Amino acid sequence: MTLPLLAMICAVALLGPLLALPRKWHIPVVIGELLAGILIGRTGLNLVVPSDSTFTFLADIGFALIMFVAGSHVPIRDKQIRSALGSGAVALVVVAVAAAAVGIGLAAVFGNGHAPLYAVLLTSSSAALVLPIIGSLGLSGPSVLAMTAQVALADTLAIVALPLALNPSTAGRAALGSLAVLAGAAVVFLILRQADQKGLRLRFHKVSERRKFALELRIQLIILFALAGLAVWGHVSIMLAGFAFGLAVAGVGEPRRLARQLFALTEGFLGPVFFLWLGASLNLNELAAHPPMVLLGLALGLGAIAVHSLTRLLGQPLPLAVLSASQLGVPVAAATIGIQQNLLSPGEPAALVLGALVTMAAATVAGSRFVSRKPTA
Repeated sequence: MTLPLLAMICAVALLGPLLALPRKWHIPVVIGELLAGILIGRTGLNLVVPSDSTFTFLADIGFALIMFVAGSHVPIRDKQIRSALGSGAVALVVVAVAAAAVGIGLAAVFGNGHAPLYAVLLTSSSAALVLPIIGSLGLSGPSVLAMTAQVALADTLAIVALPLALNPSTAGRAALGSLAVLAGAAVVFLILRQADQKGLRLRFHKVSERRKFALELRIQLIILFALAGLAVWGHVSIMLAGFAFGLAVAGVGEPRRLARQLFALTEGFLGPVFFLWLGASLNLNELAAHPPMVLLGLALGLGAIAVHSLTRLLGQPLPLAVLSASQLGVPVAAATIGIQQNLLSPGEPAALVLGALVTMAAATVAGSRFVSRKPTA
């Protein structure tokens, strides 16, 4: 990795905002960043080497920050969401049971023994995707609250379950590592809450802002990297460390200034580097060489939409049910871990990302449809 190469990576990452610029297209920024990575990576021009240690290290930091932001987006403090947890949990159980059956079926059809992974993917949702769509479209009402609670629960549980589902043979070790990370995040939450209740956070915030020390950002990064180090030591993904810390911060409340700083660091630099690394690591030529993987990707996307649509039986409007199927973090994490640990078949990481893209496209349409039906819903 050289500075000119890093400049090129940052430049081609601008494809993300460029594709997302037309509002009528509703294209998430990460799509363009993934495409940019595919263009300059293994599938395209081979201008970057995804296995480069510096590139991989920067991508790992970006991955941890992205999952932290995803965790911080889970509306833990929202009393309305908490009141809807019961109905959200019921919907999640219905989806999970159906997802388990579909996951077993897909594993049998494609003959790869990844039924636990597929079940987790089919059950998962993405709070980082769904919540901005809800906000941008102005969605509200009891059905939206129930769906949001379901998404928050599904996102959290899927992130915890993914390391165990990806490699069941090491599930015991991964479970212990996961418990260590979650315990560490719980301790951080208790410390932050105590500091908040005693007014220490506010005084700390004022001093940092007045003196331009950026102390909150520094300490957040120290904690994030410490938890990520604990995750690596415990043989689990840094994904869990980032997400668990994000939940801890969401439980206490994140100062706006700190949120803006983390947004700039994540979305302005390290997040795009991660998605470019992921795109560069994907080999779409393997999809062409293994056509069943294309079918697997489509089946995962359509299967997720189908199992989430079962919440229609519980009274959930169909557009909201489809919106709850949107995925990003969990499939991307599965593809990332699969690439890093060589756990997936040739073409399978790209298939997982393809499935996520199918759900994202459906979610965009579903959100708009719900708005158009809102007066009569």
